[in-house]
Amino acid sequence: MNRGTGHPGRLTRMTFQLYDEQLGRVVPFEPINPPEVSIYSCGLTVQSAPHLGHLRKEVVSDVLKRWLGASGYQVKLVINITDINEKIETKARTRNIEWFQLAYEVELDLHQARRVLGIMPPDYEPRASGHISEQIALVARLIERGYAYAASDGSGDVYFDVRRWSEYGQLSNQSIDAMLDGEEIDTRGKHDAHDFTLWKGAKSSDPPTAIWPSPWGQGRPGWHLECSVMAVKYLGDTFDIHSGGLDLKFPHHENEQAQAHAAGYGFARHWMHNAFLTQAGEKMSKSLGNTASVTELARVYPPRALRLYLIAPHYRSIVGFSDDALVEATTQLERIDGFLARAGAAAATEFNFDALPTAFVAAMNSDLGTPAAFAVLFDTLKAGNKALDAQDTVSVATALRAVRAMLQVLGLDPYAPEWAESGGNSELNVLLDTLIRLMLEQRAAARERKDWSAADAIRDQLIASGVKVEDSPTGVRWSIG
Repeated sequence: MNRGTGHPGRLTRMTFQLYDEQLGRVVPFEPINPPEVSIYSCGLTVQSAPHLGHLRKEVVSDVLKRWLGASGYQVKLVINITDINEKIETKARTRNIEWFQLAYEVELDLHQARRVLGIMPPDYEPRASGHISEQIALVARLIERGYAYAASDGSGDVYFDVRRWSEYGQLSNQSIDAMLDGEEIDTRGKHDAHDFTLWKGAKSSDPPTAIWPSPWGQGRPGWHLECSVMAVKYLGDTFDIHSGGLDLKFPHHENEQAQAHAAGYGFARHWMHNAFLTQAGEKMSKSLGNTASVTELARVYPPRALRLYLIAPHYRSIVGFSDDALVEATTQLERIDGFLARAGAAAATEFNFDALPTAFVAAMNSDLGTPAAFAVLFDTLKAGNKALDAQDTVSVATALRAVRAMLQVLGLDPYAPEWAESGGNSELNVLLDTLIRLMLEQRAAARERKDWSAADAIRDQLIASGVKVEDSPTGVRWSIG
């Protein structure tokens, strides 16, 4: 994708707007150091294979990066891996393997799921276990600044003092006294029940490989600590966007922001959260048992249809999971691919911002308004098919350029390299188009020399292979089905 900084890019930088979760409204996006954009996206806890709900966040981050890149920005996206977690250790213990072995297995599953959905890898993907010393340093800094304390019960725990930090609750827009209990419910050694753990003292059940020495004794970092450390390390004291699932807004992101600000870092300028994927009215989660494996679904539905299903609704809208929805997404994908086949789209094409319809640009600039963007895409497909029927080659070419540009922004272009790597088989599509066109050329040559039997035999071979051949005054078109 062309990431040049021509006029369209400059125009887009002036107009892109996003919904800031902390402010509760759509605001103009003004990067700290244009044309660079820095994004930190909360990654997965690698305890078991990722489901489609997890990958919605990944796809949203991918579309955000694609759109900003298409608009001329130089985007740096960091997504962490949480590989230190009691659930990981418990599951590894049941399999009689080390926690880091399980974590690595699941991390590989995550990478495969990304490839299946055509998601570009982040610019960097740090693991929590690789940043223990930095997390210890942040705890020490918070203690020194008066915002953290060692537990009074000798457990070796260290807590963040929420009452000392007057801004606590700003991200989730709630007062401390009105807060719902998160995962921190044990009040032993705390000044306040809402104080959250920065450092967990070692327990006898902890694997020896999952504890580290610290000034407060053997132990491990609390969950919230890792993201503050890694975001600052790889994106700087202040960065542009922090994203993640809406379920992380409280307590995880609230705690991240509190400890980072209390340590003196500017941290995230904007917060973006995507809504849930639900099944039978419940948020898709491993604990509820209502998960849908990406690799299993990809055996039933085209991977690009899964991606289309995840990104067609607005990222802040709850999406219901159902077979009917995936069938509809597959039908929509067939409409897209049908036009591409009819218009002869297999040849590689460079991304051109100028080819994007104005309404598509406006939709994407409006907080990644993918519903309106898809409406423009399908309107363009309709116009392109009408132009094909009318043998209007100029209008067909214009529609094709626009469709390919929109698909590249949305990550749905079947000829893009990421689909070749993911199993989308873009290279096979190109090869298929080349072979079929070669057969059609042989058929045309047979007809020209009036060898009707040879021409009919080629046509029959194509039809028997599932290729529909359509003769028109402007030439021959083919499609699958």
